[in-house]
Amino acid sequence: MADGKEVLVVASKIKNYIREQSEMNTSAGVLDALSDRLREICDQAIENARRDGRKTVKDRDV
Repeated sequence: MADGKEVLVVASKIKNYIREQSEMNTSAGVLDALSDRLREICDQAIENARRDGRKTVKDRDV
């Protein structure tokens, strides 16, 4: 974690998926980048739920 933020993905699952789909390896930086994208997606989903007056984030908010 270059920026001190927690990784939000299960590294082994991501690495296994990439390996099974492509026979490629996965660098550690991918996990940080995916976690950053997930944070962005979650933040936007939170805003969508707030805008609708809800306290529950739903699949439609993503």
